Amino acid sequence: MPPRDGRRLIPAVDRVLQDEAAAPLIARHGRPVVLRALRALLDEARRASTGAGDVLPRLRDRLAAEAAPSLVRVVNATGVVVHTNLGRAPLSRAAAARVASVAASSSNLEYDLETGERGQREVHTEARLRALLRAEATAVVNNCAAAVLLAVNTFAEGREVLVSRGELVEIGGSFRIPEILGKAGARLREVGTTNKTRIEDYRAALSPATGMLLRVHRSNFEVVGFTEEAARGGLAALAHEAGVPFVEDLGSGLLQAPEPRLATEPTVSASLAAGVDVVAFSGDKLLGGPQAGILAGREPRIAALRTNPLYRALRVDKMTLAALDVVLADHDSGRAADRIPVLRMLALGEAELGSRAAALCAALREAVSELAVETQPGVSAVGGGAAPSVSLPTTLLSVSHPRLGADALATALRRATIPVIVRILDGRVVLDPRTIAPHEEADVVAAFRALEADPA
Repeated sequence: MPPRDGRRLIPAVDRVLQDEAAAPLIARHGRPVVLRALRALLDEARRASTGAGDVLPRLRDRLAAEAAPSLVRVVNATGVVVHTNLGRAPLSRAAAARVASVAASSSNLEYDLETGERGQREVHTEARLRALLRAEATAVVNNCAAAVLLAVNTFAEGREVLVSRGELVEIGGSFRIPEILGKAGARLREVGTTNKTRIEDYRAALSPATGMLLRVHRSNFEVVGFTEEAARGGLAALAHEAGVPFVEDLGSGLLQAPEPRLATEPTVSASLAAGVDVVAFSGDKLLGGPQAGILAGREPRIAALRTNPLYRALRVDKMTLAALDVVLADHDSGRAADRIPVLRMLALGEAELGSRAAALCAALREAVSELAVETQPGVSAVGGGAAPSVSLPTTLLSVSHPRLGADALATALRRATIPVIVRILDGRVVLDPRTIAPHEEADVVAAFRALEADPA
């Protein structure tokens, strides 16, 4: 007798949906979603020429997997404070609460409550930014690359932009300064050499075709040894003499150093004080806020940026402005180091980190007796393409499991209910308490405790 075709065992869609056990699934997910998932499940069984088996449990699992959000909260245990892959700067609870409040209701985003007429969204951050940076004017777009794109397109479309060869950087995601200039409609004019660029190099490259001078902070690498670069003040004077704008991409957005080792990182105010016309920097790095590209500088230059049609295309939404306002208020109050998570992490001292590491080490040993956990000295990183040579002393937790190698253990932690992202160092999983918030320590313990139930 020939083998029975499994496709004959596949039930009809209507029969499955009429089963009383399907009613809770339809109530929870909605009939269109259940119908789509069921058809996909049965189609897969049909293509495989196998029976569908017990359909409803498989349908339940499929719907649960599809309903689960893709973007979820994780615990950053890597010790990289501004981790680009993990969302960069986490917002403070106050900033997150303001975002939730504004997002869930109507707001005065572009409405003047005094006059009852249409307003401008820029007012919600501009006053604080001007005061903090001592800038004549500011503008906010959706990230720092957009800020540079807008500046180049505004000041140098169809013209040349002078950039030192040592500053033709590549930022995250393979975005390169030459490509951004090209997309902005400008032509790159390289000056100087990789390791040495003098003021005379810029002067020699100036011509009627020059649209602007661009300085790019080498935030994610360093050039050391036989080096030289033109001072900001000299470049500002040269640009003003030539009648062209001088723009600087600072990237990290440091307002003041929260930790002595960051004292060499340039601040926005210092750049403006040196005569730079427009400074561009990120909102979600060392500023500690939401993703944004902030432009600050001379009023006529910022006004020109705002009249560019690209400005509307690149502008930020109400949630970004809500978060940014809270973060700027914290900076303005002088309490940023206590209230902004990134700055708090950077400022943590070795004694506190050692104490927290010891307590977490004890909690993990108690939760999972078979774990081998010990503390050891280590270093954290600033991250976010900022201060690449700065290492922050910390105390690491080094963990090994009797049945799981380092890679398998790291994978298991990533798959926890609340994923824990770790580093592997010298063949062992390591966790850095610098980037684990105190309220997340219980999540770390829970992720390790789950290994006992399912070590694979």
